[in-house]
Amino acid sequence: MSNRYAVILAAGQGTRMKSKLYKVLHPVCGKPMVQHVVDQVKMLNIQELVTVIGHGAELVKAQLGEESHYALQEEQLGTAHAVMQAQQSLEGKEGVTIVVCGDTPLIKAETMESLFKHHEEVSAKATILTARIDDPTGYGRIIRNENGFVEKIVEHKDATETEREINEINTGTYCFDNAALFEALKKVSNDNVQGEFYLPDVVEILKNQGEVVTAFQTTDLEETLGVNDRVALAEAERIMRSRINEGHMRNGVTIIDPQNTYIESDVVIGQDTIVLPGTILKGKTRIGSDCQIGPNSEIDTCEVGDETVIRQSAAYNSSIGSLVNIGPFAHIRPDSDIHDEVKIGNFVEIKKAVFGKGSKASHLSYIGDAEVGSDVNIGCGSITVNYDGKNKFLTRIEDGVFIGCNSNLVAPVTVGKGAYVAAGSTITKDVPGNALSIARAQQVNKENYVEKLNKKK
Repeated sequence: MSNRYAVILAAGQGTRMKSKLYKVLHPVCGKPMVQHVVDQVKMLNIQELVTVIGHGAELVKAQLGEESHYALQEEQLGTAHAVMQAQQSLEGKEGVTIVVCGDTPLIKAETMESLFKHHEEVSAKATILTARIDDPTGYGRIIRNENGFVEKIVEHKDATETEREINEINTGTYCFDNAALFEALKKVSNDNVQGEFYLPDVVEILKNQGEVVTAFQTTDLEETLGVNDRVALAEAERIMRSRINEGHMRNGVTIIDPQNTYIESDVVIGQDTIVLPGTILKGKTRIGSDCQIGPNSEIDTCEVGDETVIRQSAAYNSSIGSLVNIGPFAHIRPDSDIHDEVKIGNFVEIKKAVFGKGSKASHLSYIGDAEVGSDVNIGCGSITVNYDGKNKFLTRIEDGVFIGCNSNLVAPVTVGKGAYVAAGSTITKDVPGNALSIARAQQVNKENYVEKLNKKK
């Protein structure tokens, strides 16, 4: 197998997107389009990857980091001009170069691998990835000879009536003999209406030199979709979401309603987990086996153990153990660490807190900046008062504590192991272990008060 190189075209601004965000950085299923392309290209045993950047260059570099080398196209003068910017990195090297657009997030490594192999098997100088489409209007047509090799690519506006009936189109992805590519690029002219240098002209130059030019047809038209506006972006999202959900289902996950379940590309889910409708799973979320997630839950970048249930709740950047029961309508905010067998009930908010094994806050509580031990019961309406207007303070609740309903724990404060806090208490001092703490005004009953008040009226 020859050396392999890749050039990703990511310099365009994408004016039809009508966005401040550069086109290739628009996300599809949680990941920028250009990142999808890079991730697939990296699976091809590539010796060197060059991303051609222009608009939003620094942002694209920040996204891809050291995964790629970069070439700057300061002025966008066409696709051939863009590839020419990779000359310093690739010219003179022996091997095969794939050129792929950064706005084609659905393209698969398997298809590009097949393109490489076909190119090498027929000893071609150029191979075009093609597809068949029912309505090829606007696309460049592939004109083949009787042996199946490519004679030329004809743009729609230049095609004859007979050529327009051809439905095999140019997808904009190519393989080239690397040395031949950069020699031919020097001969590309911009003698056209737009005054730009077009990469398909390289195909014609090589063909006129008597070189072998061929095409490889993908059977999956959807993966060739180029995203140029928000309509195409939504279509790419739909296709990618369907692909992701199908992958999880084939791996043993039950998704009740795939069309209304939104799972980003880096999410991992264990076998026999059930995902209910309206659920959104984002970022680097990892969910264990035998869980039930949803309906209408949002989980972003969380670790979730086995046999955990999260109903109609939201969780972000946190660790959630096994056999945990969360919701409905709970909110797990970032940096929370919820251990096994915990119950977080309806309208409970947890923020930057450790929640020990077997502890529970069943309803209507706020636990923020806290360390909660194991087997703790936090009663309805209880809160950790963690903020004085300037600083946050820590509340410690040790193992086996019982916090009565409607209690305020004013941090910094510690409630010792096995202690009880009476309902309605506002705790401002540490509570010793095994103590009962009562911090509320003494009840006073004024008999016949209402009768006297009514007489005054």
